[in-house]
Amino acid sequence: MAARWAHNPKVAGSNPAPATKICLILFEVFRLHKKVALALEELGIIYELLSIDPDFADTAAFCIKYNYPLEHSGNTIIVASKKGPERYVACIIQASTILNVNKVVTKLMDTKKASFASSDKVEQLTGMLIGGVTPFGLPQEMVVYADQELRTIDYLILGSGDRSTKLKIAGIELNKIPNICFVTELSSQKDILT
Repeated sequence: MAARWAHNPKVAGSNPAPATKICLILFEVFRLHKKVALALEELGIIYELLSIDPDFADTAAFCIKYNYPLEHSGNTIIVASKKGPERYVACIIQASTILNVNKVVTKLMDTKKASFASSDKVEQLTGMLIGGVTPFGLPQEMVVYADQELRTIDYLILGSGDRSTKLKIAGIELNKIPNICFVTELSSQKDILT
């Protein structure tokens, strides 16, 4: 099942002996992507670390395999400008929605055209793999846009920098990201085919 760890440093939901506590904390930190672990620590993010099968890291497959609703799973998408100077932003949306790249993100980026960055570019920029991209540990100059609704969601599953774990956080934890901007209508509900 899921391994638990909360910042400060206390294992969530238990009171293990001090030696056990230290071992669990070190175990969790070593399982996390290095930049992500540092960012989580620096920002004081309270999270639960979920161990997963890397073959099910992509959001839809993860939700089906581990029985999480799409509304509680988040996608961190790196968007690239296609006109003018090369710029990148990160956008966090619920997996049940689609990113409004052409109507909203292009205006936020002050560019006429933008699209999802390629998986190679994402890895080059962030050091993270597709299926594991997270807003924690991104380059400091990268602005992070998030759907306004995510602030109040009781929990959200995000990538952890790799494909073998996910982070489970309360939506309010996103407020701790220093360069985050919450945006209304950053995404739209996906059309459901019947």
